[in-house]
Amino acid sequence: MTTTLKLGSRSSRLALTQSRTVAAAVEALGAASVELEVITTTGDAVQDRPLPEIGGKGLFTQELDSALLEGRIQFAVHSLKDLPTDMDPGLCVTATTKRVDPRDVIVGPTGSRTTLAGLADGAIIGTSSLRRAALALAFRPELEVRDIRGNVDTRIAKVDAGDYDAVILAGAGLIRLGLEERIGEWMERTSWLPAPAQGALGIVTRTDDEETRALLEPLRHPETEMAVTAERTLLAALGGGCHVPVGALGLTYADGLRLWAFVASPDGRQLVRADLTGSARDPAELGRRTAQILIDRGANELLEGAEADGASRP
Repeated sequence: MTTTLKLGSRSSRLALTQSRTVAAAVEALGAASVELEVITTTGDAVQDRPLPEIGGKGLFTQELDSALLEGRIQFAVHSLKDLPTDMDPGLCVTATTKRVDPRDVIVGPTGSRTTLAGLADGAIIGTSSLRRAALALAFRPELEVRDIRGNVDTRIAKVDAGDYDAVILAGAGLIRLGLEERIGEWMERTSWLPAPAQGALGIVTRTDDEETRALLEPLRHPETEMAVTAERTLLAALGGGCHVPVGALGLTYADGLRLWAFVASPDGRQLVRADLTGSARDPAELGRRTAQILIDRGANELLEGAEADGASRP
């Protein structure tokens, strides 16, 4: 007889698609069946304010965390970039699945091949990410960056309606939703760095739930896990979250790992960059060392300025 596991998921189409993909992979292992339970998070429920105004960490995870800790569900699937680096001690990331392309993309009106360089001066570009806003203004200071909320479909619909000339999104989300044809431009991955762990899914369980962890452990993808460990360790070392514009990308090669990272001012006028190569066997150390290089180059001043600002833009 197989075990039945309850999987908690956010209600958006992307979250449900991701959760169902992982559920199918779990069931393909043959040791468990999966029941899906939809749970609304604060980040999903509050759509009329920018993310930094709602609260700091856990906007898309805290209700799922509570369900896990209370035993109402056995695991949850998250876009790992949404997961706080300082998780509840009773919870852990049991498995990180194989990463989808981590790059950001530009999406314009239907039928167009919109690019960042091709947007007219003063064009309105939408994003809820301080990192994307800072990068957009660093590359194109003549653009008007406005906050935009809602799921992927809602944001694209606002472009098609003419409310925005373009939006910046994670390419992984469009791939998972089968919307690749809407992508106008893929941003270069090391000059336009993604959010730490973008494109990766994290499977979260209770730390003490050894049975569930053993069932899910085969879904781990070691190369992805190494890269995102370096990225998330860097973010934690910087004390960053949704209030500060931080980008990071780790890439494995042979038995090594290279990590690129930046910290920016919210207006994009100042960017501090670093990249470092280290051992794939100790990705956390590479993350800490790269964070220290950023700090030595002045990242703390930018981080403090963003926090003092409340990071109220874009």
